[in-house]
Amino acid sequence: MHERSTIQTPAMQRLDKVAERLCHEDSLSRVWHCPAKGAPMPSLTTLREIMDRLSAAIFPGYFGVEPLRESLRYHLSANLDSIYRLLGGQILCGKCFSCDGTQGTCEQCREDSRELALSFMDRLPHIRSLLAGDAQAAYEGDPAATSPGEAIFCYPSMHTMLHHRIAHELYALRVPLVPRIISEMAHSQTGIDIHPGATIGEDFFIDHGTGVVIGETCIIGRSCRLYQGVTLGALSFPKNEDGTLTKGIARHPILEDNVTVYAGATILGRVTVGRGAVIGGNVWITGDVPAGAKVAQERPR
Repeated sequence: MHERSTIQTPAMQRLDKVAERLCHEDSLSRVWHCPAKGAPMPSLTTLREIMDRLSAAIFPGYFGVEPLRESLRYHLSANLDSIYRLLGGQILCGKCFSCDGTQGTCEQCREDSRELALSFMDRLPHIRSLLAGDAQAAYEGDPAATSPGEAIFCYPSMHTMLHHRIAHELYALRVPLVPRIISEMAHSQTGIDIHPGATIGEDFFIDHGTGVVIGETCIIGRSCRLYQGVTLGALSFPKNEDGTLTKGIARHPILEDNVTVYAGATILGRVTVGRGAVIGGNVWITGDVPAGAKVAQERPR
Protein backbone atom coordinates (compact mmCIF):
# COMPACT_ATOMS: atom_id res chain seq x y z
CA MET A 1 0.00 0.00 0.00
CA HIS A 2 1.33 3.40 -0.96
CA GLU A 3 0.61 6.25 1.43
CA ARG A 4 -1.21 9.20 -0.11
CA SER A 5 1.22 11.99 -0.89
CA THR A 6 1.00 15.02 1.39
CA ILE A 7 2.80 17.22 -1.09
CA GLN A 8 0.53 20.06 -2.21
CA THR A 9 0.41 21.00 -5.85
CA PRO A 10 0.64 24.70 -6.79
CA ALA A 11 -3.13 24.70 -7.39
CA MET A 12 -3.83 23.21 -3.95
CA GLN A 13 -1.55 25.78 -2.34
CA ARG A 14 -3.43 28.62 -4.02
CA LEU A 15 -6.81 27.17 -2.99
CA ASP A 16 -5.51 26.81 0.56
CA LYS A 17 -4.73 30.52 0.61
CA VAL A 18 -8.20 31.34 -0.73
CA ALA A 19 -9.73 29.28 2.10
CA GLU A 20 -7.55 31.09 4.62
CA ARG A 21 -8.69 34.48 3.32
CA LEU A 22 -12.36 33.43 3.33
CA CYS A 23 -12.02 32.29 6.96
CA HIS A 24 -10.35 35.53 8.04
CA GLU A 25 -12.41 37.34 10.67
CA ASP A 26 -12.70 40.53 8.62
CA SER A 27 -14.33 38.60 5.77
CA LEU A 28 -16.24 35.90 7.65
CA SER A 29 -17.85 38.05 10.35
CA ARG A 30 -19.84 40.01 7.76
CA VAL A 31 -21.65 36.94 6.37
CA TRP A 32 -21.49 34.29 9.11
CA HIS A 33 -24.85 32.99 10.30
CA CYS A 34 -25.00 30.62 13.23
CA PRO A 35 -28.59 29.50 13.95
CA ALA A 36 -29.67 29.50 17.57
CA LYS A 37 -28.60 26.24 19.20
CA GLY A 38 -28.15 24.54 15.84
CA ALA A 39 -31.74 25.16 14.71
CA PRO A 40 -32.42 24.42 11.02
CA MET A 41 -32.95 27.17 8.47
CA PRO A 42 -36.38 27.54 6.82
CA SER A 43 -36.71 25.00 4.01
CA LEU A 44 -37.60 26.07 0.47
CA THR A 45 -38.67 22.51 -0.27
CA THR A 46 -41.06 22.44 2.69
CA LEU A 47 -42.43 25.91 1.94
CA ARG A 48 -43.12 24.86 -1.65
CA GLU A 49 -45.02 21.85 -0.33
CA ILE A 50 -46.99 24.14 1.99
CA MET A 51 -47.87 26.41 -0.92
CA ASP A 52 -48.91 23.42 -3.06
CA ARG A 53 -51.13 22.16 -0.25
CA LEU A 54 -52.60 25.62 0.33
CA SER A 55 -53.32 25.97 -3.40
CA ALA A 56 -55.25 22.69 -3.30
CA ALA A 57 -57.14 23.74 -0.15
CA ILE A 58 -58.10 27.17 -1.48
CA PHE A 59 -58.82 26.12 -5.07
CA PRO A 60 -59.95 22.46 -4.94
CA GLY A 61 -60.08 20.87 -8.36
CA TYR A 62 -57.51 23.23 -9.87
CA PHE A 63 -54.44 22.02 -8.01
CA GLY A 64 -53.51 18.73 -6.39
CA VAL A 65 -55.59 15.54 -6.62
CA GLU A 66 -59.05 16.03 -8.13
CA PRO A 67 -61.43 15.76 -5.17
CA LEU A 68 -64.89 14.23 -4.90
CA ARG A 69 -67.47 16.55 -3.39
CA GLU A 70 -68.81 13.87 -1.03
CA SER A 71 -65.35 13.17 0.43
CA LEU A 72 -63.96 16.71 0.17
CA ARG A 73 -64.22 17.46 3.88
CA TYR A 74 -62.25 14.33 4.80
CA HIS A 75 -59.43 15.10 2.36
CA LEU A 76 -59.47 18.80 3.23
CA SER A 77 -59.19 18.08 6.95
CA ALA A 78 -56.21 15.81 6.38
CA ASN A 79 -54.56 18.42 4.15
CA LEU A 80 -55.14 21.22 6.67
CA ASP A 81 -53.60 19.11 9.42
CA SER A 82 -50.46 18.63 7.29
CA ILE A 83 -50.31 22.34 6.46
CA TYR A 84 -50.64 23.27 10.12
CA ARG A 85 -47.84 20.97 11.22
CA LEU A 86 -45.49 21.89 8.39
CA LEU A 87 -46.17 25.61 8.74
CA GLY A 88 -45.67 25.54 12.51
CA GLY A 89 -42.25 24.02 11.95
CA GLN A 90 -41.29 26.64 9.35
CA ILE A 91 -42.47 29.48 11.57
CA LEU A 92 -40.24 28.08 14.31
CA CYS A 93 -37.32 28.01 11.86
CA GLY A 94 -38.01 31.66 11.01
CA LYS A 95 -38.03 32.54 14.70
CA CYS A 96 -34.74 30.70 15.24
CA PHE A 97 -33.21 32.53 12.28
CA SER A 98 -34.08 35.86 13.87
CA CYS A 99 -33.33 34.83 17.45
CA ASP A 100 -30.98 37.08 19.43
CA GLY A 101 -31.36 35.16 22.68
CA THR A 102 -33.86 37.59 24.22
CA GLN A 103 -37.08 36.06 22.90
CA GLY A 104 -37.75 33.58 25.71
CA THR A 105 -37.18 29.85 25.90
CA CYS A 106 -37.10 27.48 22.94
CA GLU A 107 -40.18 25.73 24.27
CA GLN A 108 -42.04 29.05 24.40
CA CYS A 109 -41.06 29.69 20.78
CA ARG A 110 -42.43 26.26 19.80
CA GLU A 111 -45.73 26.99 21.48
CA ASP A 112 -45.87 30.46 19.92
CA SER A 113 -45.14 28.99 16.48
CA ARG A 114 -47.97 26.47 16.77
CA GLU A 115 -50.36 29.22 17.87
CA LEU A 116 -49.29 31.46 14.99
CA ALA A 117 -49.87 28.60 12.56
CA LEU A 118 -53.37 28.08 13.97
CA SER A 119 -54.11 31.80 13.77
CA PHE A 120 -53.09 31.73 10.12
CA MET A 121 -55.29 28.70 9.42
CA ASP A 122 -58.27 30.62 10.83
CA ARG A 123 -57.74 33.18 8.05
CA LEU A 124 -57.96 30.70 5.16
CA PRO A 125 -61.68 31.31 4.42
CA HIS A 126 -60.95 35.06 4.24
CA ILE A 127 -57.95 34.46 1.97
CA ARG A 128 -60.09 32.30 -0.34
CA SER A 129 -62.75 35.03 -0.51
CA LEU A 130 -60.16 37.64 -1.49
CA LEU A 131 -58.62 35.39 -4.14
CA ALA A 132 -62.04 34.54 -5.60
CA GLY A 133 -62.60 38.27 -5.99
CA ASP A 134 -59.20 38.68 -7.64
CA ALA A 135 -60.06 35.92 -10.13
CA GLN A 136 -63.38 37.58 -10.95
CA ALA A 137 -61.61 40.92 -11.42
CA ALA A 138 -59.18 39.27 -13.84
CA TYR A 139 -62.05 37.80 -15.84
CA GLU A 140 -63.96 41.08 -15.96
CA GLY A 141 -60.85 43.18 -16.63
CA ASP A 142 -59.23 41.15 -19.41
CA PRO A 143 -61.11 40.67 -22.71
CA ALA A 144 -58.93 37.63 -23.42
CA ALA A 145 -60.05 35.79 -20.26
CA THR A 146 -62.69 33.14 -20.86
CA SER A 147 -63.57 32.50 -17.19
CA PRO A 148 -62.41 33.22 -13.64
CA GLY A 149 -61.17 29.62 -13.61
CA GLU A 150 -58.76 30.33 -16.47
CA ALA A 151 -57.30 33.18 -14.43
CA ILE A 152 -56.90 30.92 -11.39
CA PHE A 153 -55.12 28.22 -13.36
CA CYS A 154 -53.08 30.26 -15.84
CA TYR A 155 -52.56 33.91 -14.92
CA PRO A 156 -49.30 35.10 -13.32
CA SER A 157 -51.31 37.74 -11.45
CA MET A 158 -53.30 35.03 -9.67
CA HIS A 159 -50.18 32.99 -8.91
CA THR A 160 -48.62 36.08 -7.37
CA MET A 161 -51.73 37.08 -5.44
CA LEU A 162 -52.10 33.57 -4.03
CA HIS A 163 -48.60 33.92 -2.60
CA HIS A 164 -49.15 37.52 -1.54
CA ARG A 165 -52.46 36.96 0.25
CA ILE A 166 -50.85 34.13 2.22
CA ALA A 167 -47.58 35.98 2.87
CA HIS A 168 -49.44 39.12 3.96
CA GLU A 169 -51.43 37.25 6.61
CA LEU A 170 -48.20 35.76 7.99
CA TYR A 171 -46.58 39.19 7.87
CA ALA A 172 -49.52 40.66 9.82
CA LEU A 173 -48.96 37.95 12.44
CA ARG A 174 -45.33 39.13 12.71
CA VAL A 175 -43.91 35.84 11.49
CA PRO A 176 -40.22 36.48 10.70
CA LEU A 177 -38.57 35.65 7.36
CA VAL A 178 -41.13 33.12 6.07
CA PRO A 179 -43.49 35.71 4.46
CA ARG A 180 -40.61 37.21 2.49
CA ILE A 181 -39.51 33.79 1.25
CA ILE A 182 -43.05 33.03 0.06
CA SER A 183 -43.26 36.39 -1.75
CA GLU A 184 -39.91 35.85 -3.44
CA MET A 185 -41.00 32.40 -4.63
CA ALA A 186 -43.71 34.08 -6.71
CA HIS A 187 -41.42 36.95 -7.71
CA SER A 188 -38.86 34.57 -9.18
CA GLN A 189 -41.56 32.78 -11.22
CA THR A 190 -43.63 35.73 -12.48
CA GLY A 191 -41.42 38.82 -12.36
CA ILE A 192 -44.03 40.52 -10.13
CA ASP A 193 -42.44 41.86 -6.95
CA ILE A 194 -44.89 42.51 -4.10
CA HIS A 195 -43.58 42.98 -0.57
CA PRO A 196 -45.63 40.93 1.91
CA GLY A 197 -46.28 44.07 3.95
CA ALA A 198 -48.26 45.76 1.15
CA THR A 199 -51.99 46.05 1.93
CA ILE A 200 -54.11 45.21 -1.12
CA GLY A 201 -57.90 45.47 -1.17
CA GLU A 202 -60.52 43.28 -2.78
CA ASP A 203 -60.90 42.54 -6.52
CA PHE A 204 -57.31 43.36 -7.48
CA PHE A 205 -55.89 42.58 -10.91
CA ILE A 206 -52.49 42.96 -12.54
CA ASP A 207 -52.75 42.58 -16.32
CA HIS A 208 -49.71 40.86 -17.88
CA GLY A 209 -47.71 41.73 -14.76
CA THR A 210 -44.03 41.42 -15.65
CA GLY A 211 -41.92 44.07 -13.94
CA VAL A 212 -44.54 45.30 -11.44
CA VAL A 213 -43.07 46.45 -8.10
CA ILE A 214 -45.23 47.16 -5.03
CA GLY A 215 -43.43 48.35 -1.90
CA GLU A 216 -43.85 47.34 1.72
CA THR A 217 -46.02 50.21 2.96
CA CYS A 218 -48.27 50.53 -0.10
CA ILE A 219 -52.00 50.66 0.53
CA ILE A 220 -54.15 49.71 -2.44
CA GLY A 221 -57.92 50.07 -2.31
CA ARG A 222 -60.68 47.97 -3.78
CA SER A 223 -61.05 47.18 -7.51
CA CYS A 224 -57.68 48.62 -8.57
CA ARG A 225 -55.91 47.50 -11.71
CA LEU A 226 -52.23 47.70 -12.67
CA TYR A 227 -50.48 46.87 -15.92
CA GLN A 228 -46.97 45.59 -16.59
CA GLY A 229 -43.95 47.62 -15.53
CA VAL A 230 -45.75 49.71 -12.89
CA THR A 231 -43.67 50.79 -9.88
CA LEU A 232 -45.27 51.82 -6.59
CA GLY A 233 -42.06 52.74 -4.81
CA ALA A 234 -40.32 55.07 -2.40
CA LEU A 235 -39.06 58.49 -3.43
CA SER A 236 -36.24 58.77 -0.90
CA PHE A 237 -34.88 56.98 2.11
CA PRO A 238 -34.43 59.10 5.26
CA LYS A 239 -31.42 58.19 7.35
CA ASN A 240 -30.68 58.08 11.05
CA GLU A 241 -27.89 60.11 12.65
CA ASP A 242 -25.49 57.20 12.21
CA GLY A 243 -26.20 57.07 8.47
CA THR A 244 -28.34 53.91 8.50
CA LEU A 245 -31.71 53.90 6.76
CA THR A 246 -34.76 54.68 8.90
CA LYS A 247 -36.92 51.58 9.14
CA GLY A 248 -40.67 51.20 9.56
CA ILE A 249 -41.87 54.50 8.09
CA ALA A 250 -44.69 54.86 5.55
CA ARG A 251 -42.86 55.64 2.31
CA HIS A 252 -44.93 54.13 -0.52
CA PRO A 253 -48.08 55.29 -2.37
CA ILE A 254 -51.73 54.97 -1.41
CA LEU A 255 -54.13 54.06 -4.22
CA GLU A 256 -57.76 54.63 -3.33
CA ASP A 257 -60.59 52.50 -4.78
CA ASN A 258 -61.00 51.95 -8.54
CA VAL A 259 -57.62 53.35 -9.58
CA THR A 260 -56.09 52.18 -12.87
CA VAL A 261 -52.35 52.52 -13.53
CA TYR A 262 -51.17 51.78 -17.06
CA ALA A 263 -47.93 50.17 -18.22
CA GLY A 264 -44.61 51.66 -17.22
CA ALA A 265 -45.97 54.29 -14.83
CA THR A 266 -43.89 55.13 -11.76
CA ILE A 267 -45.49 56.48 -8.57
CA LEU A 268 -43.05 57.32 -5.79
CA GLY A 269 -43.34 58.40 -2.17
CA ARG A 270 -46.20 58.61 0.33
CA VAL A 271 -48.59 60.18 -2.16
CA THR A 272 -52.30 59.50 -2.57
CA VAL A 273 -53.92 58.68 -5.90
CA GLY A 274 -57.59 59.52 -5.45
CA ARG A 275 -60.58 57.29 -6.06
CA GLY A 276 -61.26 56.50 -9.72
CA ALA A 277 -58.11 58.18 -11.03
CA VAL A 278 -56.45 56.89 -14.20
CA ILE A 279 -52.66 57.07 -14.51
CA GLY A 280 -51.42 56.83 -18.09
CA GLY A 281 -48.47 54.81 -19.31
CA ASN A 282 -44.85 55.83 -18.64
CA VAL A 283 -45.69 58.83 -16.45
CA TRP A 284 -43.67 59.77 -13.35
CA ILE A 285 -45.66 60.88 -10.31
CA THR A 286 -44.33 62.23 -7.01
CA GLY A 287 -47.36 64.21 -5.82
CA ASP A 288 -50.98 63.60 -4.90
CA VAL A 289 -53.50 62.94 -7.70
CA PRO A 290 -57.12 64.12 -7.19
CA ALA A 291 -60.02 61.70 -7.32
CA GLY A 292 -61.25 61.07 -10.85
CA ALA A 293 -58.21 62.71 -12.48
CA LYS A 294 -56.60 61.41 -15.67
CA VAL A 295 -52.85 61.82 -15.82
CA ALA A 296 -51.02 61.32 -19.12
CA GLN A 297 -47.78 62.29 -20.76
CA GLU A 298 -47.65 65.75 -22.25
CA ARG A 299 -48.08 65.67 -26.01
CA PRO A 300 -44.83 66.49 -27.89
CA ARG A 301 -44.82 69.96 -29.36
